[in-house]
Amino acid sequence: MSQFFTVHPETPQTRLINQAVDILSEGGVIAYPTDSAYALGCRLDNKAGAERIRQIRKLAEDHNFTLMCQDLSELSRYARVDNAAYRLIKHSTPGPYTFIFEASKEVPRRLMSPKRKTIGLRVPDNTIAQSLLSRLGEPLMSVTLLLPGDDYPLSDPYDIRTTLERDVDLVIDGGYCGLEPTTVIDMSGEETELLRQGLGASDAFV
Repeated sequence: MSQFFTVHPETPQTRLINQAVDILSEGGVIAYPTDSAYALGCRLDNKAGAERIRQIRKLAEDHNFTLMCQDLSELSRYARVDNAAYRLIKHSTPGPYTFIFEASKEVPRRLMSPKRKTIGLRVPDNTIAQSLLSRLGEPLMSVTLLLPGDDYPLSDPYDIRTTLERDVDLVIDGGYCGLEPTTVIDMSGEETELLRQGLGASDAFV
């Protein structure tokens, strides 16, 4: 059975954030709110946790995982980003965007797209997510909480608890998140490509 924390969306309780990070550090998988939809997350080095997330989402082998970052300073460690791309995304972060880049050697191979060696990165504009990342001190390996066969992500934390209480270790209730996932922008090639139009405006990129 998963634990269930109700965390204030504007002033997250330090005690609960610390407990959530302890669960992550002990190999847990969590469902947590972002600035677009709820997400599933685990630590970068949690191989078993990543596989649990694959099973929950029924993800294909070529699915791009996302590294949820606290700020853009982590980008150069995990992705190959040139100055032009950095300037372009700087104005849209934090925000509801996922950017696809060529992964650096710091990214575990199992998290990359196997053919293209790419990784998704994003900086959420959500106080709870930012508090988790700040306390954890590293990015979270994440995917949108969109279950197989569903058209929209799960948005009600009580529904998430009912549906996934045996599949995740913690559900963080941060209130209603909405139904739109992030806008996904592929910046790994010579030309920028819109892969998915979501909550974030894409005019500046394509």
